[in-house]
Amino acid sequence: MTATETVRDAVREVVSGLPVTFKNLTLFPLIAVRGRDADYVVLDEALAKGWIEITESSEAGNVPELKVVNRGDTAVLLLDGEELLGAKQNRVLNLSILVPPHHSSPIPVSCVESGRWQRVSRSFASAPRAQFAEGRASKMRQVTSSLLSSGARRSDQSEVWSAIAEKSARLGALSETAAMSAMYERMDHSLEDFVAAFPPADGQVGAVFLVNGRLAGLELFDAATTWRKLSAKLLRSYALDAIDRQQQTGASSASPDGKPLIDAVMSSQGAVFPAVGEGEDVRLSGPDLTGAALVARDRAIHVSAFLAGSGV
Repeated sequence: MTATETVRDAVREVVSGLPVTFKNLTLFPLIAVRGRDADYVVLDEALAKGWIEITESSEAGNVPELKVVNRGDTAVLLLDGEELLGAKQNRVLNLSILVPPHHSSPIPVSCVESGRWQRVSRSFASAPRAQFAEGRASKMRQVTSSLLSSGARRSDQSEVWSAIAEKSARLGALSETAAMSAMYERMDHSLEDFVAAFPPADGQVGAVFLVNGRLAGLELFDAATTWRKLSAKLLRSYALDAIDRQQQTGASSASPDGKPLIDAVMSSQGAVFPAVGEGEDVRLSGPDLTGAALVARDRAIHVSAFLAGSGV
């Protein structure tokens, strides 16, 4: 089975649960038809155990690249868009990565703090959030384009900074170092209301999100335990966009469910590349669709997809 077929199988093997809505964010839970245990840990767990360290790539540093070292006996999942705090400037991951045990490697990232290039710590800490979904969708398109054209997994850094500046201005969350984190800190109480409104359902492995009734994105993991561990980070990602769009009017040509986005993933084309770390990196494309998946250990560990013009 090809990696692209593995992604389609993963999407085919979930059912959509009843929608849950809080304010202008709607979530359709994706429920696994058959359960599976994760044979890896997520970044927060690995950091807490002292297994993993993420640092600048060198003493001088390099904006689009960091270094990860996994000293543990278990693989570690790094999430696309997960924010890393510290070192010379805050970054977000450009894609999902499964770091093998006892392995070190460079990892591709984007800067989300344009006004700082000064070391504040040797290594990075993990933030309780992922990059806002609107920014993740744009970055995913940029990374796919870079990968197809040059083999590099780079974003358009100026566009990443521009998106942060524009959203920060709208939310009144400007900071001295133009840090994305300032938006999340300013909206903290509101974001936690969104997180509390969407507790994981039994067997839930992902979700389709709608903002103002319009499809915003799809996130799917291979195990319910992974969704439980990472759902709050992703909920804050989509909730920040929902808060940003609360004052919009006439923007809700509502989709009755997540089926159009699921169908777009099922009919997409996949370009397959060796992954950073374990497995294969599948870049999904179709009419108005951008997506990416990490396939490793004979399954799709993480699938993420967005529709152009869908509200993000």
